[in-house]
Amino acid sequence: MLHINDLTYRIEGRLIIDHATAAIPSGHKVGLVGRNGSGKSTLLGLITGQRQPESGTITKPRIAKIGTVAQEAPGTEASILDTVLVADIERTELLARAEVETDPHMIAEIQMRLVDIEAHSAPARAASILSGLGFANEVQNNPCSSFSGGWRMRIALAAALFAAPDILLLDEPTNYLDLEGIIWLQAHLKAYPNTVVIVSHDRDLLNNSVDGILHLTQGKLNFYKGNYDWYEKTIREQQALNLKLKKKQDDQRRHLQGFVDRFRAQANKASQAQSRIKALARLQPIAAIAEERVAPFHFPSPDRPLAPPLISMDDISVGYAPDKPVLRDVTLRLDPDDRIGLLGANGNGKSTFAKLLSDRLQPLSGRKKQSKKLTVGYFAQHQLDELDPEESPFDHIRALMPDASQAQVRSRLGSLGFGIETADTKAKMLSGGEKARLLFALASFSAPDLLILDEPTNHLDTQAREALIVALNDYEGAVILIAHDSHLLEACAERLWLVDKGTVASFDGDLNDYRQLLLSDRRSEKRKAKQKQKDIKSNLQNESSPQSRQESRKAGAEARKKLAPLKRIVAETEGQIANLEKELAQLDAKLSDTGLYDKDPDQVTKLTKQRGLIAKQKIELEDKWLEAHTEYEEKLAETA
Repeated sequence: MLHINDLTYRIEGRLIIDHATAAIPSGHKVGLVGRNGSGKSTLLGLITGQRQPESGTITKPRIAKIGTVAQEAPGTEASILDTVLVADIERTELLARAEVETDPHMIAEIQMRLVDIEAHSAPARAASILSGLGFANEVQNNPCSSFSGGWRMRIALAAALFAAPDILLLDEPTNYLDLEGIIWLQAHLKAYPNTVVIVSHDRDLLNNSVDGILHLTQGKLNFYKGNYDWYEKTIREQQALNLKLKKKQDDQRRHLQGFVDRFRAQANKASQAQSRIKALARLQPIAAIAEERVAPFHFPSPDRPLAPPLISMDDISVGYAPDKPVLRDVTLRLDPDDRIGLLGANGNGKSTFAKLLSDRLQPLSGRKKQSKKLTVGYFAQHQLDELDPEESPFDHIRALMPDASQAQVRSRLGSLGFGIETADTKAKMLSGGEKARLLFALASFSAPDLLILDEPTNHLDTQAREALIVALNDYEGAVILIAHDSHLLEACAERLWLVDKGTVASFDGDLNDYRQLLLSDRRSEKRKAKQKQKDIKSNLQNESSPQSRQESRKAGAEARKKLAPLKRIVAETEGQIANLEKELAQLDAKLSDTGLYDKDPDQVTKLTKQRGLIAKQKIELEDKWLEAHTEYEEKLAETA
């Protein structure tokens, strides 16, 4: 169990963590949430020992290994697969010792330990993690230096996951992932058997991968059982209860104070007045709720909608070199009231398509038509670095309002969420969220007909993301959203377009359908490989001699003999999976008992760890079932 005991920490005299206390049971997956700047990353640094507290302690099991994602992305000439493999320090050290050890007894011990930690399957496990994070098998032997910064951060994340420490600390792990990678990460973390603490503003990750929320607010830590939606519901109920209690207490306080004020000077009432004064002193005030308020966003709507379509594209190709189009055969139409979410893995061409829509790229071929009056507001993450670092939000907005008075400019800034403290702060001193807010203001300043947002949530906390959803739904123009935040897409996008296989087309379905498509694609990879082998074998048989055909018939007979045991494996595995699902349901029912966490925390730890192991067994059995079922179908087809 990870214990945080009466912890206090300051940065340059500012109190960040104030006598905070919390306990995280072993095996729990916990989301660490709080406003930007509340101290979440600082707390992770205290847990790892990179920072030292002013007072208080952090205790954990003595032999527990703590793992984090490296702050600097690897950029060496080593292959990405080897970089991930060396993250398992024990395996790396044992393999090195095995190379030089001469004592037979020590060699035996080393080999036994290698077997215990499943060192033989390490390359396959590392390759599977890299594949889940978007690295195709054919690039896993490429050097780390051949990848960009964002992809190197994925390598660092893969290394942390592969090392499988007892306590895994992740700070915004989805920032460098696309939606496809996030879906894989959710499933991986859910089955992870050890303790995980995740700093994240990704609502779906916090709903699908954690079983507890640790809220850091005003320097204090509060632990809530359940996912993010349950935590949010609990917070609302607590706030409502506190408001009722505070109102009741304020009424009681006014009544007592009124008695004191009226009768304090009267001798026959003096003793009663004194007792009321003592009662007032004993009445502990209920703190008013400190609202974690976030300034709203505002996207001014166009004065009047343009006639449809805003943009029509017919058989368009687009790219950065005439002979190398990124996208081909694009035939789509965008109307004034469209709300489109763009899906597709990183590198497929989503940003290229956004640049085509915003006239930052011209078609290489095909025909694009759009209204002459069309105005486009464009936001992209790389623009954060394009802000003039020496100019303030006031300077940036003033440039767009040259004829306005200073009071009018400051009024506009106030409506955009820039008060006295931030309006005159140089851009280089603004936080990532404040820079994003400024870019939103600049992109939408002229009330555009079309708003294109390319990964708008990377620097926004959960509350700011909810404010963005409200603003987008109030905006009356067309919207193109490129985002890995599925909650944002589900709340704002009415239709989905998929960027895949070198083109863009309408996706017939919702995000749940897309998730299922991704998962089914990954499950079918093994099936496709086996089918390829089958096709090669079939072609050779068709071209073979009579003798070969006789051998083929014998092989077919052998294949038929193998059908029965394969069928039995499929049936047995299905039964085992069903039994594990029942066990998981029973464990979930036990863990849903909130009283158990107070009565028997050790039992909670035991049940949580047991659940993680069973979930892992279930995934392994599903893989076994898929392999056996695929082989059974192939053998059945061979005997037909």
